[in-house]
Amino acid sequence: MEEQVNLRVGQKDSGIRLDVFLSEKLGMTRSSVKRLIAEERVRIGGSDPRPALRVKPGMEVQVFKPGPAHLEERLVAQDIPISVIFEDEYILVVDKPAGIVVHPGAGNHANTLVNAILFHVPGVAGVGSPRRPGVVHRLDKLTSGVMVFAKRQDAYYTLADAFKRHEHARKYYALCYGEMPERDGTIRTLIGRHPADRKRMTSMVTRGREAITHWHVHRQWKGFSLVDLSLETGRTHQIRVHLADMGRPIVGDPIYGGKRRTNSILDPSIRTYARSLGRQMLHAYLLGMRHPGTGRWMEFKSDMPQDMLYFIELLDKALL
Repeated sequence: MEEQVNLRVGQKDSGIRLDVFLSEKLGMTRSSVKRLIAEERVRIGGSDPRPALRVKPGMEVQVFKPGPAHLEERLVAQDIPISVIFEDEYILVVDKPAGIVVHPGAGNHANTLVNAILFHVPGVAGVGSPRRPGVVHRLDKLTSGVMVFAKRQDAYYTLADAFKRHEHARKYYALCYGEMPERDGTIRTLIGRHPADRKRMTSMVTRGREAITHWHVHRQWKGFSLVDLSLETGRTHQIRVHLADMGRPIVGDPIYGGKRRTNSILDPSIRTYARSLGRQMLHAYLLGMRHPGTGRWMEFKSDMPQDMLYFIELLDKALL
C-alpha cells in the first residue's frame, strides 16, 4: 500500500528545485526523489512535474511513497551489536564505530547501522525515509562517534528541521598531519563536487554551499596535531575537505591525502601503525540538540576510540 505525503511550500523554500525541496523534506537522496518523480509518484496540481521545477510558496506537493511491502526486500533487520548512549520513546542515540555504513545504498543493502537498529527497534521502519528510516544526519563510514536516530515520525520531522537549520552542536576530534597556523581559527569556504572526481568534495570552487568549521588545537607534536573542531554547517566531508585543503589532511584519510602522507612519517613505529589504520582519525565526540519531545537541550558524548588513543600514545613516546 502506498503512503501519501502532502507537503506545502513555505516562503523559506521559494525558488529551490523540486528535487532539492523533496530531498530535504523527506530525508531522501536526490536520486531517490528523482526516481519517485520518474515513476509519477509526485504530483503538483494534478500534474506530473519535472525535478528541476522551481517551487513557489503555497504550492501543494503530493508524494506517493511505496509501501513497506515494496521495501522489505531492501531493508533487513540484522542482529548486529550497537552501543546505546541514550534511548527513550522519541530518540535513540548510539556510538557508531568506524567501518560501518550508516544506511543501505547502492550495492550495499546489509550490515549497516540501520540494519542493526531495525533489529533492536523494529518500529523505526516506518519513520522518515523508507530507505533511511530514522536517519536525520550521517557520519562517514570511516568516522566514529555520536549519532541520533528518530524513533517516531514527529521526532523525525522536528530533528530533521533542526539539523537543516543547524540548531544543534557537533564537535569532533581529528588527528591530522602538520601543525595548525594558530591555536584557534575558523575555516569559511564554499564546498562543492570536485570537477575531476565525483566521489570527492573540494573547497577550491567558485560555486557551492557555504561551509564553516571552527578549530582549537588540543595537542600538538612535531608534524602532527590533535584538533578539536566544531561545525556551523554540515556539508559532505566538510572537516576532511577543510583540513586537507589547508595542507593538513587527517591521518589515515583514504580520499583526501591522509593515506598518502604515511610514507613521510620518520618514526617507524608511528609509520607502521598509520599504515594499519584503515580509516581516518576522525571522531564525533559530542552531539548537542533540543529533545524533540521536551524541547530540553541535551548533550551526548562518546569517548575517544582506542585506535586514536593508541596513536596519541605513540606520538607521546616518539615526539615529546
